[in-house]
Amino acid sequence: MHPTLSVIIPTKNEQDNIANCCAPFAEALEKGICEVIVVDNFSTDSTLELAASLGVQFYSIGPERSTQRNYGASQAIGQYLLFLDADMILQKETLEELLQRCNSQNPPDAMYIREYRVGKGLKAKARNFERSFYDATCIDGLRLFKRKLFMQIGGYDEALTGTEDWDIDRRVLAVTKNVALSNGLLIHNEKLLSTKKLLEKKAYYASKISDYQKKWGNDKITRKQLGLWYRFVWVFLEKGKWLKVIRHPILFTVMMLERIRIGAVYLKARNSYK
Repeated sequence: MHPTLSVIIPTKNEQDNIANCCAPFAEALEKGICEVIVVDNFSTDSTLELAASLGVQFYSIGPERSTQRNYGASQAIGQYLLFLDADMILQKETLEELLQRCNSQNPPDAMYIREYRVGKGLKAKARNFERSFYDATCIDGLRLFKRKLFMQIGGYDEALTGTEDWDIDRRVLAVTKNVALSNGLLIHNEKLLSTKKLLEKKAYYASKISDYQKKWGNDKITRKQLGLWYRFVWVFLEKGKWLKVIRHPILFTVMMLERIRIGAVYLKARNSYK
Protein backbone atom coordinates (compact mmCIF):
# COMPACT_ATOMS: atom_id res chain seq x y z
CA MET A 1 0.00 0.00 0.00
CA HIS A 2 1.40 3.36 -1.01
CA PRO A 3 1.54 6.19 1.55
CA THR A 4 -0.83 9.12 1.16
CA LEU A 5 1.92 11.73 1.44
CA SER A 6 5.51 12.03 0.25
CA VAL A 7 7.28 14.93 1.97
CA ILE A 8 10.24 16.25 -0.02
CA ILE A 9 12.80 18.51 1.67
CA PRO A 10 15.73 20.01 -0.29
CA THR A 11 18.69 20.85 1.96
CA LYS A 12 22.04 22.63 1.91
CA ASN A 13 23.90 22.89 5.25
CA GLU A 14 20.72 22.60 7.32
CA GLN A 15 22.02 20.77 10.39
CA ASP A 16 20.32 23.31 12.66
CA ASN A 17 16.91 22.82 11.04
CA ILE A 18 16.50 19.34 9.59
CA ALA A 19 15.51 17.49 12.78
CA ASN A 20 12.79 20.02 13.61
CA CYS A 21 11.51 19.91 10.03
CA CYS A 22 11.21 16.10 10.04
CA ALA A 23 9.87 15.73 13.59
CA PRO A 24 6.13 16.32 12.85
CA PHE A 25 6.07 13.31 10.50
CA ALA A 26 7.42 10.70 12.94
CA GLU A 27 4.04 9.21 13.85
CA ALA A 28 2.80 9.23 10.24
CA LEU A 29 6.04 7.50 9.18
CA GLU A 30 5.45 4.73 11.72
CA LYS A 31 1.90 4.24 10.44
CA GLY A 32 3.10 4.05 6.84
CA ILE A 33 0.85 6.88 5.66
CA CYS A 34 3.77 9.19 4.98
CA GLU A 35 7.34 9.09 3.69
CA VAL A 36 10.00 11.77 4.07
CA ILE A 37 12.64 12.30 1.39
CA VAL A 38 15.61 14.61 2.04
CA VAL A 39 17.50 15.67 -1.08
CA ASP A 40 20.76 17.33 -0.11
CA ASN A 41 22.89 19.65 -2.24
CA PHE A 42 26.25 18.27 -1.02
CA SER A 43 26.24 19.82 2.46
CA THR A 44 29.53 20.29 4.26
CA ASP A 45 27.94 20.09 7.72
CA SER A 46 26.09 17.23 9.47
CA THR A 47 22.82 17.49 7.53
CA LEU A 48 23.01 14.03 5.93
CA GLU A 49 24.18 12.29 9.10
CA LEU A 50 21.25 13.80 10.99
CA ALA A 51 18.82 12.82 8.22
CA ALA A 52 20.11 9.23 8.37
CA SER A 53 19.53 9.12 12.13
CA LEU A 54 15.92 10.25 11.66
CA GLY A 55 14.94 7.23 9.60
CA VAL A 56 14.10 9.16 6.44
CA GLN A 57 15.21 8.59 2.86
CA PHE A 58 18.08 10.80 1.76
CA TYR A 59 19.92 11.51 -1.48
CA SER A 60 22.61 13.91 -2.72
CA ILE A 61 22.05 15.95 -5.86
CA GLY A 62 22.35 19.57 -7.03
CA PRO A 63 22.84 22.22 -8.23
CA GLU A 64 19.67 24.10 -7.18
CA ARG A 65 16.37 23.61 -5.35
CA SER A 66 14.26 22.80 -8.42
CA THR A 67 16.52 19.89 -9.37
CA GLN A 68 16.48 18.61 -5.80
CA ARG A 69 12.69 18.77 -5.62
CA ASN A 70 12.23 17.00 -8.95
CA TYR A 71 14.63 14.25 -7.95
CA GLY A 72 12.78 13.75 -4.69
CA ALA A 73 9.51 13.52 -6.63
CA SER A 74 11.03 10.89 -8.94
CA GLN A 75 11.76 8.72 -5.89
CA ALA A 76 8.39 9.30 -4.20
CA ILE A 77 5.54 6.78 -4.13
CA GLY A 78 2.91 8.81 -2.25
CA GLN A 79 -0.38 9.88 -3.79
CA TYR A 80 0.49 13.49 -2.94
CA LEU A 81 3.78 15.40 -2.89
CA LEU A 82 4.42 18.00 -0.18
CA PHE A 83 7.42 20.29 -0.70
CA LEU A 84 8.95 21.98 2.35
CA ASP A 85 12.12 23.95 2.98
CA ALA A 86 14.31 22.75 5.84
CA ASP A 87 13.60 25.84 7.95
CA MET A 88 9.87 25.05 7.95
CA ILE A 89 7.84 23.10 10.51
CA LEU A 90 4.40 21.77 9.64
CA GLN A 91 2.06 21.95 12.61
CA LYS A 92 0.62 18.61 13.73
CA GLU A 93 -2.91 19.91 13.20
CA THR A 94 -2.01 21.03 9.69
CA LEU A 95 -0.57 17.62 8.81
CA GLU A 96 -3.80 16.00 10.03
CA GLU A 97 -5.80 18.46 7.92
CA LEU A 98 -3.75 17.73 4.79
CA LEU A 99 -4.10 13.98 5.22
CA GLN A 100 -7.84 14.33 5.78
CA ARG A 101 -8.26 16.49 2.67
CA CYS A 102 -6.15 14.17 0.54
CA ASN A 103 -8.31 11.22 1.57
CA SER A 104 -11.66 13.01 1.25
CA GLN A 105 -14.29 12.23 -1.38
CA ASN A 106 -13.44 15.39 -3.32
CA PRO A 107 -9.71 15.93 -2.76
CA PRO A 108 -7.94 19.00 -4.17
CA ASP A 109 -5.42 18.66 -6.99
CA ALA A 110 -3.06 21.05 -5.21
CA MET A 111 -2.94 23.23 -2.08
CA TYR A 112 -1.49 26.43 -0.72
CA ILE A 113 -0.49 26.30 2.96
CA ARG A 114 -0.74 29.35 5.20
CA GLU A 115 2.62 30.46 6.60
CA TYR A 116 3.56 31.87 9.98
CA ARG A 117 7.04 33.27 10.53
CA VAL A 118 8.75 32.80 13.90
CA GLY A 119 9.99 35.89 15.67
CA LYS A 120 9.41 38.34 18.48
CA GLY A 121 8.44 41.99 18.56
CA LEU A 122 6.56 44.35 16.31
CA LYS A 123 8.59 43.60 13.17
CA ALA A 124 7.80 39.89 13.40
CA LYS A 125 4.11 40.66 13.85
CA ALA A 126 4.25 42.98 10.86
CA ARG A 127 5.89 40.30 8.70
CA ASN A 128 3.14 37.82 9.54
CA PHE A 129 0.54 40.49 8.93
CA GLU A 130 2.08 41.06 5.49
CA ARG A 131 2.26 37.34 4.71
CA SER A 132 -1.45 36.89 5.45
CA PHE A 133 -2.33 39.10 2.47
CA TYR A 134 -0.48 36.82 0.05
CA ASP A 135 -2.36 33.57 0.75
CA ALA A 136 -3.45 31.91 -2.52
CA THR A 137 -2.49 34.95 -4.63
CA CYS A 138 -0.05 34.97 -7.56
CA ILE A 139 2.66 35.91 -5.03
CA ASP A 140 2.07 32.72 -3.06
CA GLY A 141 3.25 29.23 -4.04
CA LEU A 142 1.49 25.86 -4.07
CA ARG A 143 3.20 23.31 -1.82
CA LEU A 144 1.02 20.20 -2.09
CA PHE A 145 0.36 18.43 -5.41
CA LYS A 146 -1.21 15.23 -6.58
CA ARG A 147 1.80 13.25 -7.74
CA LYS A 148 0.06 12.36 -11.00
CA LEU A 149 -0.58 16.05 -11.74
CA PHE A 150 2.99 17.03 -10.79
CA MET A 151 4.40 14.48 -13.22
CA GLN A 152 1.89 15.47 -15.91
CA ILE A 153 3.08 19.09 -15.97
CA GLY A 154 6.75 18.15 -15.77
CA GLY A 155 7.53 19.21 -12.20
CA TYR A 156 9.58 22.30 -11.40
CA ASP A 157 11.42 24.14 -14.15
CA GLU A 158 15.08 23.44 -13.38
CA ALA A 159 16.18 26.47 -15.37
CA LEU A 160 14.55 28.77 -12.79
CA THR A 161 15.81 29.71 -9.33
CA GLY A 162 13.68 31.63 -6.83
CA THR A 163 10.75 31.93 -9.24
CA GLU A 164 10.13 28.20 -9.73
CA ASP A 165 7.16 28.37 -7.33
CA TRP A 166 5.44 31.07 -9.40
CA ASP A 167 6.16 29.13 -12.55
CA ILE A 168 4.69 25.83 -11.38
CA ASP A 169 1.61 27.64 -10.02
CA ARG A 170 0.92 29.02 -13.48
CA ARG A 171 1.27 25.62 -15.11
CA VAL A 172 -0.92 23.91 -12.50
CA LEU A 173 -3.65 26.55 -12.73
CA ALA A 174 -3.63 26.21 -16.52
CA VAL A 175 -4.88 22.62 -16.20
CA THR A 176 -6.99 22.69 -13.01
CA LYS A 177 -8.84 25.16 -10.78
CA ASN A 178 -9.33 22.52 -8.08
CA VAL A 179 -6.86 24.07 -5.65
CA ALA A 180 -7.38 24.85 -1.97
CA LEU A 181 -5.90 26.89 0.89
CA SER A 182 -5.18 25.20 4.22
CA ASN A 183 -6.75 26.32 7.46
CA GLY A 184 -3.67 25.22 9.42
CA LEU A 185 -0.23 26.78 9.45
CA LEU A 186 3.25 26.06 8.22
CA ILE A 187 5.81 27.59 10.58
CA HIS A 188 8.66 29.33 8.75
CA ASN A 189 11.53 29.44 11.22
CA GLU A 190 13.62 32.35 9.97
CA LYS A 191 14.85 33.39 13.42
CA LEU A 192 18.34 32.12 12.53
CA LEU A 193 18.31 34.31 9.43
CA SER A 194 19.63 37.82 10.18
CA THR A 195 18.22 40.87 8.44
CA LYS A 196 21.48 41.08 6.47
CA LYS A 197 21.15 37.46 5.34
CA LEU A 198 17.49 37.97 4.49
CA LEU A 199 18.32 40.95 2.27
CA GLU A 200 21.16 39.00 0.63
CA LYS A 201 18.72 36.16 -0.07
CA LYS A 202 16.23 38.58 -1.63
CA ALA A 203 18.98 40.13 -3.74
CA TYR A 204 20.13 36.70 -4.98
CA TYR A 205 16.63 35.71 -6.08
CA ALA A 206 16.10 39.13 -7.67
CA SER A 207 19.15 38.50 -9.84
CA LYS A 208 17.37 35.45 -11.31
CA ILE A 209 14.13 37.24 -12.23
CA SER A 210 15.15 37.76 -15.86
CA ASP A 211 14.97 34.01 -16.54
CA TYR A 212 11.34 33.99 -15.42
CA GLN A 213 10.52 37.07 -17.49
CA LYS A 214 12.06 35.53 -20.60
CA LYS A 215 9.82 32.50 -20.18
CA TRP A 216 6.53 34.25 -19.42
CA GLY A 217 6.98 37.70 -20.92
CA ASN A 218 5.32 40.81 -19.54
CA ASP A 219 1.78 39.45 -19.27
CA LYS A 220 -0.82 40.40 -16.64
CA ILE A 221 0.39 37.92 -14.03
CA THR A 222 4.05 38.84 -14.45
CA ARG A 223 3.18 42.53 -14.10
CA LYS A 224 1.35 41.79 -10.85
CA GLN A 225 4.18 39.67 -9.46
CA LEU A 226 6.94 42.13 -10.33
CA GLY A 227 5.19 45.48 -10.51
CA LEU A 228 5.05 48.05 -7.72
CA TRP A 229 1.30 48.67 -7.95
CA TYR A 230 0.17 45.17 -7.04
CA ARG A 231 3.04 44.33 -4.66
CA PHE A 232 2.84 47.58 -2.71
CA VAL A 233 -0.82 48.55 -3.01
CA TRP A 234 -3.48 46.35 -4.55
CA VAL A 235 -2.61 43.02 -2.90
CA PHE A 236 -3.43 44.67 0.44
CA LEU A 237 -6.77 46.07 -0.76
CA GLU A 238 -8.32 43.50 -3.13
CA LYS A 239 -11.23 41.25 -2.17
CA GLY A 240 -12.10 43.24 0.94
CA LYS A 241 -8.62 42.98 2.47
CA TRP A 242 -8.58 46.75 2.94
CA LEU A 243 -10.74 46.19 6.04
CA LYS A 244 -7.82 44.40 7.68
CA VAL A 245 -5.56 47.37 6.87
CA ILE A 246 -7.98 49.75 8.58
CA ARG A 247 -8.18 47.53 11.68
CA HIS A 248 -4.38 47.34 12.07
CA PRO A 249 -2.84 50.70 11.02
CA ILE A 250 0.34 50.35 13.11
CA LEU A 251 1.16 46.90 11.74
CA PHE A 252 0.45 48.15 8.23
CA THR A 253 2.81 51.12 8.68
CA VAL A 254 5.66 48.97 10.04
CA MET A 255 5.07 46.45 7.28
CA MET A 256 5.23 49.08 4.55
CA LEU A 257 8.48 50.56 5.87
CA GLU A 258 10.05 47.11 5.76
CA ARG A 259 8.58 46.48 2.31
CA ILE A 260 10.20 49.71 1.03
CA ARG A 261 13.60 48.68 2.40
CA ILE A 262 13.43 45.18 0.90
CA GLY A 263 12.01 46.59 -2.34
CA ALA A 264 15.00 48.91 -2.69
CA VAL A 265 17.39 45.96 -2.36
CA TYR A 266 15.37 43.97 -4.89
CA LEU A 267 15.32 46.78 -7.46
CA LYS A 268 19.02 47.46 -7.08
CA ALA A 269 19.87 43.78 -7.58
CA ARG A 270 17.44 43.41 -10.46
CA ASN A 271 18.82 46.45 -12.29
CA SER A 272 22.42 45.33 -11.79
CA TYR A 273 21.71 42.10 -13.66
CA LYS A 274 19.92 43.64 -16.65
